[in-house]
Amino acid sequence: MPDHQYFVYILSSNSNSTIYTGVTNDLETRVLQHKLKTVKGFSSKYNVDKLVHFEEFNQVNDAIAREKQLKNWKRIWKNELIEKENPKWKDLSEDWYHDDDLVKK
Repeated sequence: MPDHQYFVYILSSNSNSTIYTGVTNDLETRVLQHKLKTVKGFSSKYNVDKLVHFEEFNQVNDAIAREKQLKNWKRIWKNELIEKENPKWKDLSEDWYHDDDLVKK
């Protein structure tokens, strides 16, 4: 059986005042969708497109369970989780794309 990858991720607004937690099997594509705002919803409405945290899982059920867990966490706990690995809230995807990738088609 092939290995699969699933990701739980946290996006932030530029001011870090708003965050979004999601799950995907293709992190690079999903983050690009958020950056291009191709999917209408919370992240596009509140301009939440800076990847500040992600975790990788082999089983989809584990990823979904972790996403649900994080969505139920208090904001302070999420901040602490992010700051443990990414204290400056840097966009972890900043080197993933070329300029022409970031143009909505």
